[in-house]
Amino acid sequence: MSELILDASDGAAVPVHALTEAGTPAFLDDGPAFLKAFAKTAEFKGKPGQVLVAPNAEGGVERVLFGLGAAAEAMAFRALPAKLPAGTYCIAQAPAGLAADQIALAFALGSYKFDRYKTHGAERPRLVAEGVDVSEVRAVAHACALARDMINTPSNDMGPLQIETIAREIAEQYGAEITVIAADGLLEANYPAVHAVGRAATVERGPRMIEIAWGQADRPLVALIGKGVVFDTGGLDIKPSAGMRLMKKDMGGAAHALALGRMIMAAGLPVRLAVLIPAVENAISGDAMRPGDVLASRKGISIEVGNTDAEGRLILADALTRAAELEPALTLDLATLTGAARVALGPQLPPFYTDDDGLAGAIEAAAQAVGDPVWRMPLWKPYAEALDSDVAEIKNDPDAWAQAGSITAALFLQRFAPPGPWAHFDIYAWNPKGRPGHPVGGEAQAIRGLYRMIAERFA
Repeated sequence: MSELILDASDGAAVPVHALTEAGTPAFLDDGPAFLKAFAKTAEFKGKPGQVLVAPNAEGGVERVLFGLGAAAEAMAFRALPAKLPAGTYCIAQAPAGLAADQIALAFALGSYKFDRYKTHGAERPRLVAEGVDVSEVRAVAHACALARDMINTPSNDMGPLQIETIAREIAEQYGAEITVIAADGLLEANYPAVHAVGRAATVERGPRMIEIAWGQADRPLVALIGKGVVFDTGGLDIKPSAGMRLMKKDMGGAAHALALGRMIMAAGLPVRLAVLIPAVENAISGDAMRPGDVLASRKGISIEVGNTDAEGRLILADALTRAAELEPALTLDLATLTGAARVALGPQLPPFYTDDDGLAGAIEAAAQAVGDPVWRMPLWKPYAEALDSDVAEIKNDPDAWAQAGSITAALFLQRFAPPGPWAHFDIYAWNPKGRPGHPVGGEAQAIRGLYRMIAERFA
């Protein structure tokens, strides 16, 4: 990924002219007659995603025209790499107001391919981004690619141990401390809910709690929590085959938390960082938790298991409680938590929840600035009673009358969240339909915006 964005080129770079529909006629009128005629033949009008590769006299690429449509946005450049032949390019023209670093980042994000299991890979186009902090662009793009790689990797190669290995590599790279508590050690260390969800897996894929600590002691602490369910069968409340097909991505929250943590450490932001990953497989065996079981939690709140397929909130409960013990200045949790979030907002727009209006505004502003969409949803308190249990203090599956499954899941997590600024992100982490710059498969959602928000909040 990093070599695709260059700060300089030894040879000539092919110029790319990014044009709106309104600006295309004037550009063509002022250019060579051949280009105007070629564009007319190809019906290039500057529509969104249109690409015109104009040849030179030798049959090579002389220049490229790239359509931005009516409204120019930097993230539109995600669509460009897949439509270019291999070579080195530069942005020769773009509408005013588009940040060069965001264009370069979009190009890098759009260059992503998951080819781990393929024996061939075509050479990809590269972009020269002069005047841009290329190291910053590369760091963010690499972190997003890491998250997407983890999500795309099938569960046989992405179990709790593999998540731990990746966490250790990140910690070693940035001089962070890492602690891992596994198997029955979770009971001794008081992570009973994490243990209960993951205990049915084989020994090699046993549950673990991963904690990365980074940064100077006198700096404000940012806690990142990621749901790490490497595969979700649904447990004894087993999913149908169609619902199980994509459950390799149920560790998307863990991938996102590690990727966001990596961005923060790579940039050396002036914060302390705690990355907390409960990593489990929700498997089925004779030792699997059962519907009706009552679980202990790290916070001491008893939880009735109404549905074993609502396991993500159980492991997050212990992780959020651990975060509270660290007294963070900001807590963010990310999880592929509910299908209800997709019913509400679809796969491309992840909802987030917080009762801190200032934090919500900062998240929204940062997300908009970097083209990383999110949508605030309400923590509607009247639905909290749907989580009341007859036999325990709370249950993991809300009463059907509440209906709002993503909201009630957020309300469940709020019972365990640290005091102070906290936000929960119910991400999908997947593109179910390919579109330019967004191939089918794992997707990084919300973390670019969160990275910007954290950088601004703790500047």
